[in-house]
Amino acid sequence: MPESIKNRSEVLFLYDVKDANPNGDPVDENKPRIDEETGVNIVTDVRLKRTIRDYLHDYKQQEIFVLEARDEKGNLKTKEQRLKEFDNNPQEVINRCIDIRLFGATTAVEDKTMALTGPVQFKFGRSLHRVDVSYIKGTTVMPSGAEKKQGTFTERYIVPYSLIAFYGIVNETAASQQSIPLSEQDILLMLEAIWNGTKNLISGSKFGQVPRLLLQVVYKQGLNFYIGELDKLISMSIDKADEALRDISEAKIEVGQLIKALKENQEKIETIRFKLDPRISITQDNKDINLVDALKDFAAQELSF
Repeated sequence: MPESIKNRSEVLFLYDVKDANPNGDPVDENKPRIDEETGVNIVTDVRLKRTIRDYLHDYKQQEIFVLEARDEKGNLKTKEQRLKEFDNNPQEVINRCIDIRLFGATTAVEDKTMALTGPVQFKFGRSLHRVDVSYIKGTTVMPSGAEKKQGTFTERYIVPYSLIAFYGIVNETAASQQSIPLSEQDILLMLEAIWNGTKNLISGSKFGQVPRLLLQVVYKQGLNFYIGELDKLISMSIDKADEALRDISEAKIEVGQLIKALKENQEKIETIRFKLDPRISITQDNKDINLVDALKDFAAQELSF
């Protein structure tokens, strides 16, 4: 197996969704998750991890442990059943399954236990603005049951627009202490899956999601340091009410505090990797900038996927 990572890093990811449901709440009519106090749209870390897993499995031919697999009777397999497929050998699961190396897992079969805290952890994603939720009704020509002479009604909840920020940490200490061989290649595949996996959510409820900005700040070895809460160092500015926002072209992302924090800790940073959608507008201290120019004092690398 490749050598495990030696550097801690932070990940900031922005994407938007239009006329879709980024993360339905199954106990609330599958409505988009909304913070009732602030009107902010919430997306769970589980949803982002599912996006990453699906992309790695479907497009990069990576072995995934937590996936929708069924037995010969058509029933979904449990984690315990999946572990048996690896001869109840947790180390074999770790070595073969990239999602376990990234996110960890807890399961047990007989005397075999796998309880890993994933080296990669994400907070809940939150929109950078208040959002509306719309209730859409329609019809279908297909009847809902036998002996019906007409089609039936359809209904769903969507957000007209939401610009969402995710923040995460890649913890090299968690990998080392648990003997998880999380490689640099694993991390690069995860970054690709975050970006391209979001673009490939082409389903009825998810189509309309576009990645806008991805940033990985990689720190030097042995520092046990990270800035923290990079998502709190950016903000969005628009010339209308938050709920009226409908397109990325109507907003600008202010990164002045983020660039300031990066420069204050420049001696601790080994490199910065980034990917930027050309339709997103970036400002620094309320002045339009090019992100490449803003990061010129760092060993910045544009991701090529």
